[in-house]
Amino acid sequence: QVQLEESGGGLVQAGGSLRLSCAASGRTFSSYVMSSYGMGWFRQAPGKEREFVAAISRGGGSTYYADTMKGRFTISRDNAKNTVYLQMNSLKPEDTAVYYCTASSTKSIATTTGEYDYWGQGTQVTVSS
Repeated sequence: QVQLEESGGGLVQAGGSLRLSCAASGRTFSSYVMSSYGMGWFRQAPGKEREFVAAISRGGGSTYYADTMKGRFTISRDNAKNTVYLQMNSLKPEDTAVYYCTASSTKSIATTTGEYDYWGQGTQVTVSS
């Protein structure tokens, strides 16, 4: 079992930046276990479906982004710290959403919700205009 806990959300003005963190844990969790999971970020705005934001491979060597996030968001991971990050720059009001961290035990890179096994509770990001 994997527990994911997001942090770093908040209120920011348009054009600003935020860095989200996702700490992974479990009864027998270790950096070795962490490196066996593909990790990702999704977001969900009120009244909308959950959408893919970014994904990073097990070792961190490959990343993939939704088109609207390319060039503004950066996903990274530190397996030694069991943590995944999402650096968000040039934020826009339309980036306002709850951001979820997620882990896949079967895919190194995944872009759909069905490919992920574990989800955090989410962290709210609000971008004011």
